Amino acid sequence: MEGADGADDEHDAERGKLPVLRWANARGSAPELPALPGHALRSPSSRRARPRLHRLPTFCRHNRFVENCPICREPKAAEPSRRRSPSASGTSARRSARGGAGAVRIRQAARVADDDFRSALAPGLRVSADAERVAGEIAFSAGRLAQLAADPPGLYAEVRDHDDAEEALWLGFLIAYLGPLEGDDPFSAIAAARTSWHGGELPRLDEAETGPRGAHEQARGDPTVIAYRAWAQRAGAQAAAFAGEPHWPPERRFARAFERLALPGMRRETRFDLLVSLGRLGRLDVSAGSLFFGGGDDATVAAKRVLGIGDPLLLDRRAGELAQACGVPLEALDLALFNWQRDEPRTTLGARGDTLDASVRDRAAAALGVGSGET
Repeated sequence: MEGADGADDEHDAERGKLPVLRWANARGSAPELPALPGHALRSPSSRRARPRLHRLPTFCRHNRFVENCPICREPKAAEPSRRRSPSASGTSARRSARGGAGAVRIRQAARVADDDFRSALAPGLRVSADAERVAGEIAFSAGRLAQLAADPPGLYAEVRDHDDAEEALWLGFLIAYLGPLEGDDPFSAIAAARTSWHGGELPRLDEAETGPRGAHEQARGDPTVIAYRAWAQRAGAQAAAFAGEPHWPPERRFARAFERLALPGMRRETRFDLLVSLGRLGRLDVSAGSLFFGGGDDATVAAKRVLGIGDPLLLDRRAGELAQACGVPLEALDLALFNWQRDEPRTTLGARGDTLDASVRDRAAAALGVGSGET
């Protein structure tokens, strides 16, 4: 039977034009089977060579490749500039001429060269001049908070001293919503637009001028003010709406009021300014335990740049470490980062000119490892 089986296998292999494979079994015979198409026999010497092991890429703390991270990568040496050939410059000139007046123009902002500044409190900074500006803005913002508590300027004093708590809270809302102007009379637009809370009349916002931190937009109209009054009336009064539960600590009361004030048109900085000012003026028992970074406002963008991270939880943690090292309240960083990001004439929010606290400036500069931080 074995011979017959072998003959059949050879016949099938010949008919399918397949090579015949032979091997010895345990009894010493060599049955023959056709090889499968596409599968060749391999000898032990034809094993595939081992693949080469390459160096694995390294990730930084921002979950990027170190070489691609603008914060953690090593500074590169400046490459020599390439000179354009006359033909290339002529081609670009002809292209710009064809573009006409409607062509897109790209302007590059000037950047200060890296001077090897490094600080654990501000890992996103690479230039000592930027760190000095941070120290100066922290000193101004901390001085403004102290001024609000001790000798508030302009309409802030009326918010603190008003006999009617509802009228005082209403005025505080209008100050935060419209924002003090920058000039000799920062509260003039707010005084012209204000109305009485108990009268029920909406403020005159048709031509109201807003400050740098104001949230009102002429195109929006009155919906934000209407939503605020409805929010307070649902709780029975503004004071009850802000206070929440009596057993809440100041940090939780601040956080819950900040969440509840997320009304149409009430931006992050508007809600934060309102709660900070009412707390400093003694109208509410609140204290900021977080800066509530998020979105694309100037303070949030500046925090990401200065603190070198984008995650909101890590931003809050690093902001708390920076505030503690500088010896200032956490809420002082909000206006400081806002002014640092804008790089324009400082937004004072109605504070007087003698607001900057020199002792805070020196502490902040020492904590960051730079000079005096004068601005």
